[in-house]
Amino acid sequence: MASIHLIAWNNGRGLSHDIRLLDAALRELGHAVTITSVPRRSRGLPWRAWWETLRMHARWLAGRGPRRYDLGITLEHVHTAYLPLARRNALIPNPEWLSRRDRRQLHRFDAILCKTAIARDTFAAQGLPVHVIGFQSIDCRRDGVTRDRAFLHLAGASRMKGTERLLDVWRRHPEWPTLHVLQSPSTARSERPAAAPNLDHRVTYVDDIEDIRQLQNAHAFHLCLSEAEGWGHYIVEAMSCGAVVLATDAPPMNELVTAERGLLVAAHESGALNASALWHFDETALEASVARAMAMSDEELARMSTAARTWYEANQAAFAGKLRAAIDALC
Repeated sequence: MASIHLIAWNNGRGLSHDIRLLDAALRELGHAVTITSVPRRSRGLPWRAWWETLRMHARWLAGRGPRRYDLGITLEHVHTAYLPLARRNALIPNPEWLSRRDRRQLHRFDAILCKTAIARDTFAAQGLPVHVIGFQSIDCRRDGVTRDRAFLHLAGASRMKGTERLLDVWRRHPEWPTLHVLQSPSTARSERPAAAPNLDHRVTYVDDIEDIRQLQNAHAFHLCLSEAEGWGHYIVEAMSCGAVVLATDAPPMNELVTAERGLLVAAHESGALNASALWHFDETALEASVARAMAMSDEELARMSTAARTWYEANQAAFAGKLRAAIDALC
């Protein structure tokens, strides 16, 4: 059993989700886990880290904790002041949020734990020690929910899911079925075009997560047209429900969704954000993918749905082994 220190910004969104999942996975492997919540950016003198160092030393003197953690795992942003608290340190990056300041500190880590193959390639090319651990996502399947051949786009609070371009394409096709969109008021355009008859665009905060689970299970097709992803929880959650995902045909999105278990939409590179390329889906390719989804036979839909769920289950089962191997190599 190793003593492991998780260091991350608890942002109440995706990163908080990662913390919970990683904490649970590490505990299931038998490790002792301590979580330290840090600001998004470290500014000024590292008072928090100094205070944590004093607290840890006091616990050690009282016989209630280790002198140093066996392993520190930092998520997303680098907080160098916490690195001396552990004998060895690893970073789990989301490349699209890894700033230039963060990248200057990568040499201080003993390993980069990568969620995706494209992240592995990115950091290995810099001569950094890498381990691919993948990741896991919550099982969102709910039995007993009637699934319609309908289309869903969970925009949430992200600005990187191609939402506005998707809405524009859908408005040009009044013959298409209704697209159900759920978007946070924090990112929705304040001045939106007039509503289209086949767009159900809900701009609201959702208090009950089960409302979202019902939507995920009730729609056969999920449009997940990300410009970039560190992992892609909303893609993997859709696949856990057995949905057919229309995804951007670019890494890492096409590591999760393949032609056997979803529909890939051609894309072109549109720039970069920190350590990640950005991708814009091709509108003509999206039109072709929607047309294919609409024409899909019940048999093909069932086959793809089963393949998506099968991949989800295999990915969940493999994560613990990959994580264990990485921890064992470091500790």
